[in-house]
Amino acid sequence: MERLGGCMATCRGEKHNTEGDRRLESKPPNKILWGSLTAVLILTFIAITVIGILGFKPNNQKIVRISFQDQSGSLVNQSALVDKQKDVVTYYVTSQTNHTTAVLFDLQNGLLCYKPDNQDTCFLRKMESADLENVQTILNMSKHKVNQFWLQGNQTRYHTEFLGVLGRNQVEPLTLGKPFQTLCDRIPIFWVRKAQGPGKQRLIYFCIDICFPNNICVSVCFYYLPD
Repeated sequence: MERLGGCMATCRGEKHNTEGDRRLESKPPNKILWGSLTAVLILTFIAITVIGILGFKPNNQKIVRISFQDQSGSLVNQSALVDKQKDVVTYYVTSQTNHTTAVLFDLQNGLLCYKPDNQDTCFLRKMESADLENVQTILNMSKHKVNQFWLQGNQTRYHTEFLGVLGRNQVEPLTLGKPFQTLCDRIPIFWVRKAQGPGKQRLIYFCIDICFPNNICVSVCFYYLPD
């Protein structure tokens, strides 16, 4: 009987110890599992946040299209790329001969640049108050989410500007901003200045017509000044 009682006590003790060992052994895997899931969730959250930050790029550029009839009655379409972040407006003017001239208005630095499609040259001048007023109408349209604008022919005012090219006054591209360097990549840039006209001794080089939403169209004509 003593042996039997001792065996029962010993067996119960061994059984109790075995169950306790199992409970102890079952705890670490659960902790590891929950720890792994927590780490995965944290890493997933960080990855989604980083992708969201890098992937979200506010669209600061907008295209505004302007249509009108020129003085000969032909339909003309122009487009303006507005970069709100850089405060730059780039006009694209296509002539009847299918040549496109880019006209860049840099409002921050007060500069205006012409890049004719059929010329390996850029022409630069300082903006005047009239230029600021005209290009401001494009900025106002972009703010009001207007993408298309039709000019009324009977209300449009036309005038001509003559710009003399200063052949010896070449501009160093590095002194200008990135938009000018991109537009006039690897081609010379010359200063131009306003004049009353080329005079009889000088021939007009070429002309471009630019129209703005305030019903003002400007015919810009270039000619080379004598050295």
